[in-house]
Amino acid sequence: MGLSINTNTGAILAAVAAKRASEDMDEAMTRLSTGKRINSAKDDPGAMQVAVRMQAEINGLAAALRNTNDAQASIDTGESALQEAQTLLLRMRELAVSASSDTATTADRAALNTEVTALEEEIDRIGTATTWGGIVLLGGAYTGGSAIVFQIGPRDGNTVSFSMGHLHATTSATSAEGELGLNSDVTTRANATAYITTIDGAISIVSAMRGKFGAVSNRLDSTIANLTNMRANLETAYGQVVDADFALETAKLARAQILMQAATAMLSQANASKSQTLKLING
Repeated sequence: MGLSINTNTGAILAAVAAKRASEDMDEAMTRLSTGKRINSAKDDPGAMQVAVRMQAEINGLAAALRNTNDAQASIDTGESALQEAQTLLLRMRELAVSASSDTATTADRAALNTEVTALEEEIDRIGTATTWGGIVLLGGAYTGGSAIVFQIGPRDGNTVSFSMGHLHATTSATSAEGELGLNSDVTTRANATAYITTIDGAISIVSAMRGKFGAVSNRLDSTIANLTNMRANLETAYGQVVDADFALETAKLARAQILMQAATAMLSQANASKSQTLKLING
C-alpha cells in the first residue's frame, strides 16, 4: 500500500476500537452502579418483557398478602367479639340456673332478671359496635347472599367469600345467622327453667359461628404462608433475570479499560506515523 495523507486507516480503525471499548466501559459502569443487568429495553428486550411480567405479579402478591392479613385481622376481630358474647351467655345461664331454684325470692329473681336484661343488651351492642376499619362485622351486612369478599391473590377470581352472620340477642333464633332468640325473663321459676334451654341454644349458635370464623382464619394462615413463599420465589427469579453479575461486569470493565488505553495509544501512534510522510516533501 502506498503512502497517503488523506486517509489514515490505522487511525480510523483505532478510533473505532476506542469507541467500542468506551461503549463497553459505559455499559459495565452503568450495570455496576445500578446493580441491574437490564437498565433499558435495548439491554435485553426479551428478558425485559419477562421481568415486567414478574414485577407485576410480585406487586400483585404483595398487595394480596396485605389483603389477606387484613382479612384475617377482621375475621379474628369478629371471632373475639363472639367469644365475649359467649362469655356473657355463660353468665346469663348461671343467672338462669340461680333463678330456677325456689330458694330465690321474687326480689332475688327481679335482681337476676335486671342483670340478664343488661347482658342481652350488651350482646346486641356487641353485634352493632364490633367494627374493623370502619366495617361493622356482625350487624348483618355481610350475611347470606351478601357475604364479605376478600381478594387473596394477584389475579382476577383469587377471592374467598365469608358470611359473617348476625349477632342479635332478642330476635328469633336462626342458627345459620346468629340470631339468638333470647327473652330476658327469669322472673319466675318456670321462666328461668325455660330460659336455660334458650340459653343453651344460643350458646350452640355462637359456638357454631365461632367455629366458622376459626376455620376461615386457619385457612387464611395457609394462604398467607403460600403467598409469602410465592413472592419469595418469584423475587428470586426476578433477581436472576435483572440483577447484574458483579464478578462478570467487573471483569468486563477491566477489559474495556485496557482496550480503551490500548486503542488510545494506537490512535496516537497512527496519527504520529503520518508525520513521517512529510520527510519525503522536505527532502
